[in-house]
Amino acid sequence: MLSGILFQVFYGLVGSWTAYLISVLYIEYRTRKEKENVNFKNHVIQWFEVLDGLLGPYWKAVGLAFNCTFLLFGSVIQLIAYASNIYYINDKLDKRTCTYIFGACCATTVFIPSFHHYRIWSFLGLGMTTYTAWYMTIAALVHGQKDGATHSAPTKLVLYFTGATNILYTFGGHAVTVEIMHAMASTFPAVSRP
Repeated sequence: MLSGILFQVFYGLVGSWTAYLISVLYIEYRTRKEKENVNFKNHVIQWFEVLDGLLGPYWKAVGLAFNCTFLLFGSVIQLIAYASNIYYINDKLDKRTCTYIFGACCATTVFIPSFHHYRIWSFLGLGMTTYTAWYMTIAALVHGQKDGATHSAPTKLVLYFTGATNILYTFGGHAVTVEIMHAMASTFPAVSRP
């Protein structure tokens, strides 16, 4: 339990530092491009472009390969996790069918034209996450812990690292910071200034 808490604090600090560094690199890249009179009105800056502009084409390729791999595995993991949650709510359908249904629903997000239009989904996601967290907190306080429930540490080393990976994954996805910053900067021009 102690090491889990320490890992969570450590990952949170490293994740925050990484997001800060990415933000600084974005601002540096955008500032350089604005001096060259580049217009970003119809273009969202992406992380691999920042790497290309500041470090060169080799790092652009590395960043692009990493992001594509991360997104591929991340999306598969999310679909399986959400399908499992849906299955627990209603087990009349098998998990594979739940995955197909949820995947089809999630696939509709490709119709969102850009991150400028993605903000409403972000606010809805924050609202739903906050609602769920408060619902679970209040339900736990009202109903308490079920009799006989126990909490134990992982029984195998692989389960320990599975938990550590889940915590790490919580703080992942920093590359999207650049796109979000760009969408915000386009709406609020002062954000793009250092």
